[in-house]
Amino acid sequence: MLQLTIPGQELFDEKKNEFIQTKEQRLTIEHSLVSLSKWEAKWCKPFLSDKEKTRAETIDYVKCMTLTQNVPEEAYQRLTAENLKQIDAYIEAPMTATWFSGSEKKGRRGSEQITAELIYYWMISLNIPFECQKWHLNRLLTLIRVCSVKNGKPKKMSKSKMLNERAAINEARKKQFHTKG
Repeated sequence: MLQLTIPGQELFDEKKNEFIQTKEQRLTIEHSLVSLSKWEAKWCKPFLSDKEKTRAETIDYVKCMTLTQNVPEEAYQRLTAENLKQIDAYIEAPMTATWFSGSEKKGRRGSEQITAELIYYWMISLNIPFECQKWHLNRLLTLIRVCSVKNGKPKKMSKSKMLNERAAINEARKKQFHTKG
């Protein structure tokens, strides 16, 4: 969860020919599967892609992440560059102490495009409870990856390693039973 403060501004209303002072706005946002799902339902394209988002798409994702109620529409238009920088850092944060060694590939599975529905499928197939859809998205994706790794088949042992292991077991048995083989 991230809490932001959008500063108030002094604006000029040309129709009324007067200055208007906007109030500071506090936002609480959550980058989650729920937010992702709302955004993809509106824009009908994957959020988790390498394609650059327009300002309108970015602002709309902030709206989808917002937990604060009754936020005036104009507040989102006043998001500062610093606010957007904080949001990007929050979205990119791992939100977990779990890490994977370099040998395990991270990210997309081949050319498969990750969408909200695919993440829900992974949750269902791995028996991850739906309460987790409100977790930070990176934390949820890490849990999915951990479950996949732990549920995966053990890697096959190389032939040389298998032969070395068997030789060690045979030597231990020779000593145990006082035999020569």
